Amino acid sequence: MDIYQLKVTLIQSDPPIWRRLQVRGDSTLGQLHRVLQVAMGWRDRHLHQFTIGGREYGRPDRDDWFELGEMIDENRVKLADLVKDTGAQFIYEYDFADSWEHVVLVEAMLPLAPGQRYPRCLAGERACPPEECGGIRGYHKMLEEVRNPDDPEHEYTLAWLGSDFDPEAFDLERVNQELVPPREFESLSPP
Repeated sequence: MDIYQLKVTLIQSDPPIWRRLQVRGDSTLGQLHRVLQVAMGWRDRHLHQFTIGGREYGRPDRDDWFELGEMIDENRVKLADLVKDTGAQFIYEYDFADSWEHVVLVEAMLPLAPGQRYPRCLAGERACPPEECGGIRGYHKMLEEVRNPDDPEHEYTLAWLGSDFDPEAFDLERVNQELVPPREFESLSPP
């Protein structure tokens, strides 16, 4: 079984907000969704979808599109069945209102390392934008308001973000602690 090394970048983030992950190729897209939520810092409060090869994949329990036959159940397909080559890219969209789009690049396909737990995060840069901030444009506007004490929204935005929010922060150790495989991944972990 191959390990997929993925670079996930939030589209239109400037400077880039990204994560480098390793996941098993036999992970379902539903499992990959949960990994992306943890790695990026999202809270899984909204709908999502993967777009791979012109087809859409998502959760049947939360998406009305299944009734129309337009979306495929993400829990029934594995990453390796859909993405077969290094250099391949696909889109992961989270929260259709704010439209957080991520490009997922397959950087490498590696052999399973004995004793290594997957999934895992290797690197990343910058904090995930807070949910409900109006998408990437809203987030960039908030950062401008925070940097400019003369902006009429400066104090409000600082209070909304919280005093501990740092747009440059990324905690690799915390992400990997949260990525400790839950029960659904245990059967996929090497002995």
